[in-house]
Amino acid sequence: MRSPSADSCPDGDAATFPALLQAYINCRRGKRNSASALEFEMRLERNLCDLYDELVSGAYQPGRSICFPITRPKPREVWAASFRDRIVHWLLYSHIAPRFHAAFVADSCACIPGRGTLYGAQRLERHVRSCTRNWARPAHYLKCDLANFFVSIDKHVLRERIAARVHEPWWMALADTILFHDPRQDVEVRGCASDLRRVPPHKSLFNAPDDTGLPIGNLSSQFFANVLLDALDQRVKHRLRAPYYIRYVDDFVLLHPSRTWLTAAHHDIETWLPEQLRLQLNPRKTIRQPVDRGLDFVGQVISPWRRTTRRRTLASALQRIEQMPADALLAAGNSYLGLVRQATHSHTERAALCRALLKRGHAVEGMHLSKVFRKAAA
Repeated sequence: MRSPSADSCPDGDAATFPALLQAYINCRRGKRNSASALEFEMRLERNLCDLYDELVSGAYQPGRSICFPITRPKPREVWAASFRDRIVHWLLYSHIAPRFHAAFVADSCACIPGRGTLYGAQRLERHVRSCTRNWARPAHYLKCDLANFFVSIDKHVLRERIAARVHEPWWMALADTILFHDPRQDVEVRGCASDLRRVPPHKSLFNAPDDTGLPIGNLSSQFFANVLLDALDQRVKHRLRAPYYIRYVDDFVLLHPSRTWLTAAHHDIETWLPEQLRLQLNPRKTIRQPVDRGLDFVGQVISPWRRTTRRRTLASALQRIEQMPADALLAAGNSYLGLVRQATHSHTERAALCRALLKRGHAVEGMHLSKVFRKAAA
């Protein structure tokens, strides 16, 4: 079998084989024991060489996707591309993402290295303290959510945003292939049919118009969503000149001492979004109220002098600990303890989790309530 050269490429702007190999390593991280990763690795060299040949010749086309429903925190569809397609997603992301990340505002979170939920909660808390002068003066917040965000994304509008920074023809063609691929044409539906029927029709990708909607679950979809909503970030920061703003995927918050200013900002965003991005705000999830009542964001509630875990998140964790199989309990328990420890005031939540884990027969670290262990057999 012909092996591609590591330092040559048919097109100077196309991917190299070492870049594809690195994309494979990134893709398998944390998922090496999955069935799809093991199947690809059984014939690793041949599969990588075949994929590379398809890419540089322009013959690559995405394969079959898997769709399955989830019910927590609410019913929705999740789409999983095949393993080889996920390698290609990583290849594109690794090459073009840095140029976009460099232009993103510091208040854009999710699918950006170092900017997860903890970053978002801590940064919003700093904004709140600055806006209120460390809780010494009143302030208000406007919290908004985009209606049916991933299903409503117009791919042609998104492509214009991608093309503004991706000027290499080969990489732009690859982005087009991934962006305009319709996973509904070749899909394997898994999971419980009753759970799939619980997904609201307007939130299902199966019901979206052509060239509209991105599959939830792919790395490319998360990255493309940030590229599209960067236009909103730039609008809020540089046109509205919002002093305090943060966004996590399609949830965003503005802070200001004046409620009137927030009302005007809300009207501007509500008008601008359909005109420029063809998106709509969800009126049922638009909240405008004083900051000192508590601000719920990325699973944490920011209140005067404290940041705590959302009650619904804790209740869900306790329910799962009571019901989950014993062999999964150790990893899940440590994961939940790590989650609640991200809050500045979490002793009550950690104690509740530890009590639930003790009832299931596990031991906990007694001083800080920070780790769970398997109880030694008698």
